[in-house]
Amino acid sequence: METWFAERPVGDLRPGDHAWLAFASGEEQSRVIGDFVFDGLNTQEKVVYVTDSRPLELPGLLTRHRIDPTPFTEVGQLRLIPLEKACRTRGRFDPDRMLATLNQEIEVAFDQGYRAVRLTADMGWALREPGGSDLMLGCEQEFEAAVAPSTMTMAICQVDRSSCSPGELTALRNTHEVLVEVNPEFDDGILKITRTFAPHGLRLEGELDGARHAVFAETLSSVAVPKSKVHLDFTRLSFIDLGALNLLAIYAMRMPGGGGLVLDNLRPDVEQVIEMVGWHRLPGISRGQGERS
Repeated sequence: METWFAERPVGDLRPGDHAWLAFASGEEQSRVIGDFVFDGLNTQEKVVYVTDSRPLELPGLLTRHRIDPTPFTEVGQLRLIPLEKACRTRGRFDPDRMLATLNQEIEVAFDQGYRAVRLTADMGWALREPGGSDLMLGCEQEFEAAVAPSTMTMAICQVDRSSCSPGELTALRNTHEVLVEVNPEFDDGILKITRTFAPHGLRLEGELDGARHAVFAETLSSVAVPKSKVHLDFTRLSFIDLGALNLLAIYAMRMPGGGGLVLDNLRPDVEQVIEMVGWHRLPGISRGQGERS
């Protein structure tokens, strides 16, 4: 069965969005959840986070946005609810208790006069319990029905993708209509550059021409990791000029040993440009995954 998703940067989430994040690293979690929480605090929205973490341990707030969230917890704008209180009964995940807790928090935020409420929880721990995946599926389906028609609620359900099997991740993802991702590194309406984390690299969308070489080179340098491959996802890239290919070749040659660039999901028209130049003239650059025709 084909499933439809809206893919949205975290900064574009809006009330009614019940979003899914299966993060591949702490950095990805910080960039999505940290921005989600920060944006809510910055716009005077209520933020509810189901977690046993202390305020200074929340992803991305101190390390990325350089703010201490403690004052926001003291005035009630940021509400941290421990797992035992929010969704555990006799030490086990209790979906009914989770749903009741979140619905109550939504009602309280509305009574307090907030124009919107943001909800999030890292549920990887629940998936590791016996039968946790099935319990999570039921909980997510009911929560989707509650959030989708809302005019003031948005939520991100987050898990570490290593906490469960690919099949479980797919089933849980399919209970959401929105897939949330990091905000773009660059977007001028012609070229959009977004960080990717599994695999590590960048996704390019639109057209990469001479006017955007500098920003592309700068962004590419920012994701370099010694002795690691950098993947460039070309699925949505409709045009790349010869100057950009030359830039890639120069960059690849300068990468430390063991590094290199991998071009994933090459479109036929983009591949034709590369074939015209010749792969042998692009040392350090290799074809990656994705079919080409």
